[in-house]
Amino acid sequence: MLREWKLQCPNSELDLVFPTGSGSIEARSNIVQRILEPAQIAAGVVDSDGKAKYGLHSLRHFYASWCINRQADGGLELRIKVVQSRLGHSSIVMTSDTYGHPRMDDGAELSKAERGLFAV
Repeated sequence: MLREWKLQCPNSELDLVFPTGSGSIEARSNIVQRILEPAQIAAGVVDSDGKAKYGLHSLRHFYASWCINRQADGGLELRIKVVQSRLGHSSIVMTSDTYGHPRMDDGAELSKAERGLFAV
């Protein structure tokens, strides 16, 4: 689909995938109001007032977390350095602290006796 779109979309010096009709960079507010919000409403992804539930930052957070999460949990399990590069962070600490979510340890690697020590 992207290949087909690329052949049809307006040409630009910046070689953008989703340019404006004149080939320039699309404004964030236009993307949100004309694309993201209507798509969520059409899909029923709404809050209690019937408004779109998520913003662009929520999608970025989801993507980052999906990249980091274990495959067993539905994630891609990418190395944090790869995720840092994809998100454009200058510091790996920023990536880890912002998007890394600690998991509760299921104790799978502990012996039965060790698990007893940590039981609550």
